[in-house]
Amino acid sequence: MTLLPVQAAHALPQRAEDERWLIDGLWGDQAVGIVGGEPKCCKSFLALDMAVAVAAGVPCLRRFPVVRPGRVLLFAAEDALHIVRARLEGIGRAADVRLADLDVQVITAPSLRLDLAADQERLPSTIAALRPALLILDPFVRLHRIDENASADVAPLLAYLRDLQRCYQLAVVVVHHARKGAARLREGQALRGSSEFHAWGDSNLYLRRHHEQLTLSVEHRAAPSRTGIPLGLRADADALALEVLDPLAPAAAPAPPTSSAERVEQALAEATAPISLAVLRRACRMRTASLCATLAALTTSGRIHKTTAGYQLAR
Repeated sequence: MTLLPVQAAHALPQRAEDERWLIDGLWGDQAVGIVGGEPKCCKSFLALDMAVAVAAGVPCLRRFPVVRPGRVLLFAAEDALHIVRARLEGIGRAADVRLADLDVQVITAPSLRLDLAADQERLPSTIAALRPALLILDPFVRLHRIDENASADVAPLLAYLRDLQRCYQLAVVVVHHARKGAARLREGQALRGSSEFHAWGDSNLYLRRHHEQLTLSVEHRAAPSRTGIPLGLRADADALALEVLDPLAPAAAPAPPTSSAERVEQALAEATAPISLAVLRRACRMRTASLCATLAALTTSGRIHKTTAGYQLAR
């Protein structure tokens, strides 16, 4: 009879304190997990902020130090490549880092399907060649065609990502949506689809918006959690980046927008739903002709989208 291997508890390996974190207090070293939240809660901005921080070795959100800097491998399924570049450049500006100095490798394939055998082979081959410290996949819904509500479908894909983490000793961040109207549920329970998502994560970050206030909650499997960290999306000219707000300090008056494009983007950033032309005109106090010209330029550049309900920032 073959016995399973065992070891005395006192002989089990230990991990030094400075080896526990990829991003101190925010994301565990070689942790897998979810960046979750309802639509328009800046999930992609947070994931990209993590990318800039790890790649440059600078604090994430200008607050959480990076313990183990390294290369980042990113797949942004919903954003055009020029938008990804612009957002990384803007976050880099907030972190005082040049885009050219960031070791962020962006997967440019038009699609990546983790439920297809071919892509399940290509992704680990890419990871083996690049050896990133962090893999970011944004968002999960674009990575498959399975039923997200079915545990039997979701569990194998999450297990596949866990296998990548263990095999290549990297952290894995998956951006995932929360159910709409789930504000009264506990953050992990509000994630869309199977409960496997919540159970899978070693580190999970949840974004929520209450009226105009955006908050971040941090959840770890093996470390204390934090809730209600206030965040704000701040503009520097045409660059946008999240920042942690100090709840004890008086709110600083935001710098007034200096261009028509900034005025439009600020109004859209403060909105929780698409805004019609008429509402935007009143909010920005602009002439209709000037507003239409500004909207056309922002739409062409990919910084905003026009929907049937109105205009909104590009995700």
